Amino acid sequence: MTTTDVAILGTGMTDMSRRDLSPEAMAYQATHEALADAGLAPNELGLVIVGNATAGRLNDQACVRGQSWLRKAGLHDVPIINVENSCAGGSSALHLATMVAATSDRPILALGVEKMWTGNRAETMAGIEDGLPADYRHDLHDRRHADENPAGSILMGLNNDWAQRLMADRGVTARQMAAAAVKAFDHAARNPLAQRQRTTSVEEVLASPQVAGVLTRLMCSSFTDGAAAIVVSGRAISAPASAPRIIGSVARSGNGLLDYHDRLSQAAGAAWEAWGIGPDDFDLVELHDATAPEEIYALESLGFFELGQAGPATEAGHTGMDSPGLVVNSSGGLVGRGHPLGATGLAQVVELAAQIRGRAGARQVSGARLGLAVNTGGIIEGDAGFVGVHAVRAGSR
Repeated sequence: MTTTDVAILGTGMTDMSRRDLSPEAMAYQATHEALADAGLAPNELGLVIVGNATAGRLNDQACVRGQSWLRKAGLHDVPIINVENSCAGGSSALHLATMVAATSDRPILALGVEKMWTGNRAETMAGIEDGLPADYRHDLHDRRHADENPAGSILMGLNNDWAQRLMADRGVTARQMAAAAVKAFDHAARNPLAQRQRTTSVEEVLASPQVAGVLTRLMCSSFTDGAAAIVVSGRAISAPASAPRIIGSVARSGNGLLDYHDRLSQAAGAAWEAWGIGPDDFDLVELHDATAPEEIYALESLGFFELGQAGPATEAGHTGMDSPGLVVNSSGGLVGRGHPLGATGLAQVVELAAQIRGRAGARQVSGARLGLAVNTGGIIEGDAGFVGVHAVRAGSR
């Protein structure tokens, strides 16, 4: 499904600066916040779709994750389906939810949950890297040079390769990359549910410890515990005229035949063609900035800027909250808000809904009417394993 007319009835999200909540506690909180926002009882749902990436490795819950975490949530006999799609579990769950909601006479809940802080850094790293094919993952580890990648993350190593490409091919500078991180922290500091609750400077970002190549610690997303939930409904259910609407849901999977960023361009092109709109129509975008330079690369891959232009625009402040143009990652993005793998795609759309409903507080984008969320998951031989793209517009039906 590419075009939709699905209302967002309610949203919920946990505080992503916390590390003390269990997957069950986070799932329960996000679910019941979303249901309360929608004015629904748990047993009124027609289906629950749960995204998660690492619980089998990190939380001793390899199967029936949603059923286990929501068994005390009052759902009774509501069916629960679990989705695993690495960092794109949230957008995958929402893509399925929009398809089901379009033909259902009951509301559908999409929920993403991730518990990454366990005290075992090596296991968390391994859980993240499960998002690559085993042979590809082992080969990358064999080729990793410790002096270039002191953090030991092969995914950050790939992100460094992309950052180096930006510098060589498009003239992006380290200061422009750092400026993207500064913006992320600034937006996150205005978001009470964000992981990082402080601002930073270009100098501090550049001076922070090296992760891989040109990437420093403050340019990179961190382990995050969090959950996000969205209740959606189709035309068979009456929705408030003010309810934001998901007007498009596009999904693409890669198999190694395209470069990661070419896959982003392909997915975006399919969205623009199906929806009859384009980059110039959007007020805000929540995109998958696993690192600060990746935000710059994605903005150009998605068509928001010409090649070589996103870096200077970012450094000049043209993508921030206080600029009159496109606002990028008003939530703080993955770098600032946090990246709880299976919940990230849903957290992006929760932010878009808050902006469109005028509920974003200190980070409110004036006149926000149309937003885009782009979430990716997994890397297949340099290709994106999954790309989920959702457009959210202000009501009414």
